[in-house]
Amino acid sequence: MYGRIGQLEVQLARKKSELRRAQRLRYKVFYEEMAATPGALALLSRRDEDAYDAIFDHLLVVDRGDPAKKGWRRSQVVGTYRVLRQAVADHNDGFYTQGEYDIAPLIQSKPDYSFIELGRSCVLKPYRNRRTLELLWQGVWSYVRQHGADVMIGCASFPGTDPSAHALALSFLHHNSLAPEDWRVRAHDHLHVDMNMMPREAVDARAALKALPPLIKGYLRVGAFVGDGAVIDHQFGTTDVLVIMPVELIKTRYFAHFGAPGELVEPATQALGPLN
Repeated sequence: MYGRIGQLEVQLARKKSELRRAQRLRYKVFYEEMAATPGALALLSRRDEDAYDAIFDHLLVVDRGDPAKKGWRRSQVVGTYRVLRQAVADHNDGFYTQGEYDIAPLIQSKPDYSFIELGRSCVLKPYRNRRTLELLWQGVWSYVRQHGADVMIGCASFPGTDPSAHALALSFLHHNSLAPEDWRVRAHDHLHVDMNMMPREAVDARAALKALPPLIKGYLRVGAFVGDGAVIDHQFGTTDVLVIMPVELIKTRYFAHFGAPGELVEPATQALGPLN
């Protein structure tokens, strides 16, 4: 277990049955609540799954419930995140993000940095609050420290496939959070959507921050950058941006709460090995 707040715990999936519960949650959020388009297999299984699931580790937020309460039910997976270490990606098909952004040159230019990829983040609607998001971040950060990762990357999404509907927020990201040249990654040319839709002086920063999805806003608070260009994901019905988060640039005030990068992680959070 990586952490606990009340009845909620964050942990790594240890069994295939736990992974299937995460996939069912992803289906419920992405396909039933949002605008993702399921294929035949997803429709039959009612799970969101792909070939990458087998090589990712899967963080789960689990509601253990209160057995003292009337109507107590079994534990429920209410949030999930999947994480992929560079060493594992290198021995398989690379990072999932490479399908949208040309991340290879960045990784090649930083041979002394260890990258991990974050993705498929979702939380069950009644649990979408600061407490659950904080617990997910605690799990991610414990994983980063456990494996000595130096950089977190991954796509974060706006709802819908019309980038112009997010012109204010995307323009704010372009003008205020674009990665510096030595960390910048560009969307593949055939997918690239210019985020510079409004001039800097026309961007109302307060309104733009309010329009950002909570996950992206949380990344920015920690000190993350975004890549060059958005990408429309037609399967999931989203407009994606690439988030780049070097550990060395994370704002130090967060270390007091979640632990500094060099501190040891508690034995209970050690790697659990393959799902069985």
